[in-house]
Amino acid sequence: MLTDVQKKFYRDQGFLVLPGFRSADAVNGLIARTHEIIAAFEPVGAPSVFHTGGYADAAFLASADRITCFFEEEAFDPDGAMRRPKAESMNKVGHALHDLDPVFDRFSRGADMAALAADLGLAQPQLRQSMVIFKPPRIGGEVGWHQDASFLITEPASVVGFWFALEDATLSNGCLWVEPGGHRGPLRQRFVRERDAVRMETLDCTPWPDASRAVPLEVAAGAMVCFNGLLPHYSGPNRSDRSRIAYTLHATDARCAWSPLNWLQRGPGLPLRSLD
Repeated sequence: MLTDVQKKFYRDQGFLVLPGFRSADAVNGLIARTHEIIAAFEPVGAPSVFHTGGYADAAFLASADRITCFFEEEAFDPDGAMRRPKAESMNKVGHALHDLDPVFDRFSRGADMAALAADLGLAQPQLRQSMVIFKPPRIGGEVGWHQDASFLITEPASVVGFWFALEDATLSNGCLWVEPGGHRGPLRQRFVRERDAVRMETLDCTPWPDASRAVPLEVAAGAMVCFNGLLPHYSGPNRSDRSRIAYTLHATDARCAWSPLNWLQRGPGLPLRSLD
């Protein structure tokens, strides 16, 4: 799947950009299916709003084996009324799309994904979660510097992210930024669940990258970005008039122990599956 040059780049830098990994038809099909899911979604009680600062409500904690829609923080006015249509107010949809929806299942799996995971070092890959992330125009929120291994804990760390651009991602609409080589640094935090409460636990006080060490990844729709779970990355807010929809998969290696401290805990009715 990958050339020796690409494998070395990933080992050295902690990320890899693969332009045109998915066809326009596949990308458009996933967007269309996403909008069908949103149109059918009717929240029970108060809408679930996604927060990036370590907060998690009951809907979030229950979403490991479900498909749940989460709203942007700025989607509602002070009185709780939605400022714009539902489809333009979403933060993300997750976290079991890849196992519960056939369109997402086909997009997420295949011989190409299995070969890619092997080339990136996952000997026994298991898909843990999936998310459509929206960055809607003008209200798309910033996602601060973080490492995915903070949120998907294995011993040793093994998580790999597969980030698909469903629309062009640019500086103006909130593309990804990464710290090249930053995966060789320490894991700074762990997002720990204890019963129905979560907290962010500090492990190491190494500062997050500054502008001198950060690189933007502007990519066209259909591209995929792979990144090591220890790689620091973030995305800025979207204040433009163009959305920036992306689809993200995370896989871990079955040889590594899944921590009971993880917020993401599936029930027995939805067993984990591989990428092929």
